[in-house]
Amino acid sequence: MKLTRVEFHLLLAVLGGSSHGYAIMQDVEALTGGQLRIGPGTLYTAIKRLLASGLIEECEADGERRRCYRLTRKGRSLGAEEAQGLFELVRAARKRGLLPSAS
Repeated sequence: MKLTRVEFHLLLAVLGGSSHGYAIMQDVEALTGGQLRIGPGTLYTAIKRLLASGLIEECEADGERRRCYRLTRKGRSLGAEEAQGLFELVRAARKRGLLPSAS
């Protein structure tokens, strides 16, 4: 399965523990320095796909009865594969002079 940019960021957002939809949206925005803002429609479409793929799972609701989600082992594994692929891509971009070398 190939993750979209939004799905990858959602996996990163729930990596630290269970979270509800609004907190996920806020975390994605913070992780990207405000460059990626996702609305509820985009969020819940991505959540639905990640749930169906077994990459996240619903967990016990918090005190306000909001649905919470957490990363599964499969989600962690696929997220790590995606991160490694991005790392290799950045390394190639540096090697070709597109990005400055890491120092």
